[in-house]
Amino acid sequence: MSKEFEIVREFEVDVPPEQVWDAVVHASGAYLWPMDPPEPRVGGSGPFGSTVTAWDPPHRYTNRSENVGMPVQSVNQLDYTIEPRDEGRRAWVRYVHSGIFTDDWNNQYDGASKHTNFYLHTLCEYLTHFAPRPVAFAQLNGPAASATRQALAAAGHALGLADDAAAGTKVALRGPGGRTLAAVLDYRTPYFIGLRTDRALIRFFGRGHWGAPLGISIHDFAPDADAEANESAWQDWLNGVFNQS
Repeated sequence: MSKEFEIVREFEVDVPPEQVWDAVVHASGAYLWPMDPPEPRVGGSGPFGSTVTAWDPPHRYTNRSENVGMPVQSVNQLDYTIEPRDEGRRAWVRYVHSGIFTDDWNNQYDGASKHTNFYLHTLCEYLTHFAPRPVAFAQLNGPAASATRQALAAAGHALGLADDAAAGTKVALRGPGGRTLAAVLDYRTPYFIGLRTDRALIRFFGRGHWGAPLGISIHDFAPDADAEANESAWQDWLNGVFNQS
């Protein structure tokens, strides 16, 4: 049965509003996945066939999609309100994701809500540590065997991440090819793991909770970043965790 949903989050970040605006409009691959920037006007085209319904740089941006074409969603809207704090040195952000789920409402809402928390945290990590550096983005999914609730814990153990390691902990982990990965564990829940190195944000998505394989995204900000090499290396690592050749 179709039913509306609304996910609202508010947060502050220690960068000017203009920097938040630039990230939201132009640097989606730095914290989400790369999307075409919106046409800068009300009525203009937005990502994935959406329409810009509010455009007031650097304060308000909204895009809306009707007839989304997804099997479980018919309407999708993303709304950003950005206001200055501390004489423009900091920014307050209100983010609203709304629309209509047409099937499996509780599961879809739970997944969208938890993913929102992680994506907005990653946005703040980018703004605080890497902006405005360009990004090389890669993403990949594990094999079918990783579509379980235990998959994220298995990935954490393969990294050598201690069960009691909390967000904010500096860690030395086993990355692709057995290389040591020096990182800060910047996010950890039963659903997601976030790692920040001196050059990249590496995100693990335990989507087995919602019936999908484990996912990884790599947002690499180094001058010599190679997205294809990152994808290949982490895919081999992930396949090895779940014994897939």
